Amino acid sequence: MKVVIDKAESRGYADHNWLKTYHTFSFANYDNPERIHFGALRVLNDDTVAPGFGFDMHPHKNMEVISIPLKGSLRHGDSIQSSEVITPGDIQVMSAGSGIYHSEYNDSEEETVEFLQIWVFPRRENTEPRYHSFDIRPAIKQNDWSLIISPEGDAPASIFQDAWFTLGKLEEGITLPYTIKKEVNGVYIFVIEGEIMVNDFTLHRRDGGGFSDTGQLYITTRKESYILLIDVPME
Repeated sequence: MKVVIDKAESRGYADHNWLKTYHTFSFANYDNPERIHFGALRVLNDDTVAPGFGFDMHPHKNMEVISIPLKGSLRHGDSIQSSEVITPGDIQVMSAGSGIYHSEYNDSEEETVEFLQIWVFPRRENTEPRYHSFDIRPAIKQNDWSLIISPEGDAPASIFQDAWFTLGKLEEGITLPYTIKKEVNGVYIFVIEGEIMVNDFTLHRRDGGGFSDTGQLYITTRKESYILLIDVPME
């Protein structure tokens, strides 16, 4: 088994006053040649945006872009006429394909918005751009894995990649196996809240761990935990 552990405090960080952002992988001014990507997982940003501020229209191309709000209200707009506000319990999935512009703003004038933005390399390039949001609340199970994105359409959302996104909302003392979906895949585990053991490795709040060349892992919660598993091709 191959393992990479990315501690929360080792991530790249930038404070732009209106934006406080942590980068698990190289992004913008954070350039770490040892942390470019984990297989097809290219970006995992942990963003906090001040009230009334946000990212103006900017381009993306040939990337699957997933936003998962953790707190507050996130307002999306794009060049294919999509416009809406999502909150915790929703996710948005944008396949940039041949090219799309989008903006993301804090829709509140009073409270911050916190969200994860994740980029995954697509299986094929130059597809027609598309955007969808999904209410994942009905898919969330307590003390079990909750599949929220898959390539087959058996989850609320899908992307153009052999990738699976799974959430776990688990009480303390729960042990669950996780089977990696394909032999060529690995799984990146990000602890949104809590503390877990992955086999013999401990991950705390906002730590990440990449596991590949293995078929199954065992995850045990040492505190009540909220975790994200991103199962992606390693080639």
